[in-house]
Amino acid sequence: MALSSSAQVAIKPAIGINATDFSKDPASGEYKGRIGYQIGGSVAIGKKVYFEPGIFYVKKTTEYVTESTPELENQDFNISGIRVPLTIGFNLLGNQSSVVGLRGFGGVSAFFLTDIKDLNKDDFKSASWGTYLGVGLDVTIVFVEASYEWSLTNLQKNIETIDVGKTRSLFVHAGVRIPIGGK
Repeated sequence: MALSSSAQVAIKPAIGINATDFSKDPASGEYKGRIGYQIGGSVAIGKKVYFEPGIFYVKKTTEYVTESTPELENQDFNISGIRVPLTIGFNLLGNQSSVVGLRGFGGVSAFFLTDIKDLNKDDFKSASWGTYLGVGLDVTIVFVEASYEWSLTNLQKNIETIDVGKTRSLFVHAGVRIPIGGK
């Protein structure tokens, strides 16, 4: 990967949807991922192999479903925050200047909690860390990407009172690639 003046650079604004669930289901119910959204962008640097840091505002929604405990029935976990993915990718077919391209990628991410609806934000960690794998399809300047992320840290601070486990999220987003340099 060349990060010199001959490297291709593209700005990639994007918008998309996500579904998030938790790794541990309680004995009395289960967590179900619901549709959330993200908006943000990234900067891709490189040709065949590329580095792509990004920043996204993310809204994740998960529903807790139980029939045995009516007072907890259908509780939603609405979590908002800033997601910062650091991606390393490989152009499998084509490159950033091709008409059609197929990419594989992976990386690490940080999620910084900004709000959690109907729950005490102080009970949750302000930052969590994850890793992900994904695939991207490019058609001229338009792209579509899908990735699956595994959280490496628990969402809540005190797992002795409640332990929902780690988050698992599917992200799908689309946007445009705006080349800004290189050949």
